[in-house]
Amino acid sequence: MTDDEVLAEFRAAGALLEGHFILSSGLRSPRYLQCARVLMNPARAARLAEALALKIPDKIKIQLGAVVSPAMGGVIAGHEMGRALGLDAMFVERPEGVFGLRRGFRLDPGQKVLLMEDVVTTGLSSREAIKAVEDAGGEVIAAASLVDRSNGTADLGVPFFPLVRLDVPTYAADALPAELAAIPAVKPGSRAKVAA
Repeated sequence: MTDDEVLAEFRAAGALLEGHFILSSGLRSPRYLQCARVLMNPARAARLAEALALKIPDKIKIQLGAVVSPAMGGVIAGHEMGRALGLDAMFVERPEGVFGLRRGFRLDPGQKVLLMEDVVTTGLSSREAIKAVEDAGGEVIAAASLVDRSNGTADLGVPFFPLVRLDVPTYAADALPAELAAIPAVKPGSRAKVAA
């Protein structure tokens, strides 16, 4: 799947948004890919996960024992990647502010894991999820995401395979260009409904 074909899937789902967005990192952006909208269609989600699975080298795939994703945004992406790879899919949650496996999910000691995200911006939540996997006894040997918004700068500490890289500028809240500052900010992700 080419980058244009991937972005066409987002456009078809009404998931490529323009405005003033507050990202989960706190940075601001004029564009946002709402992965929840693109993943709400099971056939589309399967196509994207299957295309991404093809980007992961076989030498990594043959070692994998599970897919783990962070809740909330990565749950569907992780489930579809598990299906594409023929592996169990689990997710980590933050009920008390720190990622951890719950709901009876567990990893065997040393079990090799693919961390699956919907979007990576700074890589902070990915690194937190990797630590949760390690704390649970697993070993993340690679990470994947539908979208890399980091402009290629996110260092997850493991090989990282995005389906598409989207180079969209991000800004600190106190360093917005005038045209972005003139638009009300919204937080479209899973951590808050609306922000100023």
